[in-house]
Amino acid sequence: MKAKLRPFQLSDAERLAQLANNYEIARFLTNRFPHPYTVEHAREFIETFQKNKPCQRFAVTVNNELIGGCGINLQEDIFVNNAELGYWIGEEYQKKGYMSQALQLISDYAFANFPITRLFCRIYGNNPASMRVAEKVGFKLEAKFEKTLLKYGEVLDEYIYAKRR
Repeated sequence: MKAKLRPFQLSDAERLAQLANNYEIARFLTNRFPHPYTVEHAREFIETFQKNKPCQRFAVTVNNELIGGCGINLQEDIFVNNAELGYWIGEEYQKKGYMSQALQLISDYAFANFPITRLFCRIYGNNPASMRVAEKVGFKLEAKFEKTLLKYGEVLDEYIYAKRR
């Protein structure tokens, strides 16, 4: 089975909340991704990003079932030729290769649809699985910032992985 990407739809809200309302996911994401994660959070997220054209937030699916999400954050000012990619996958779908497939798809999409030359991911030091996903699809470690992040009371290193056109 292969992972696919599609824009989020309002009908995804309940499933999105079901998957995302998980501490083991939230602890690797910014605080903009709340925990607990409710159906109302999911609806607000979907409604906010449905307006973006071309699409910048995607549902990751397998066999038409929502299993995770990924997104593109275009940068501004002097960083305008860069975009940050973020991604997560439901706990029961981890370690099956789906996120690597999704990250490759969104990377290809970003380079094809936006005037960028560099994609990057910010990965927490306590998430080696995410580092492996990025490396698997050709992202290279560019920087490590020691003791930069504070998440749930834990001080973490931040790793910047990047891929160039």
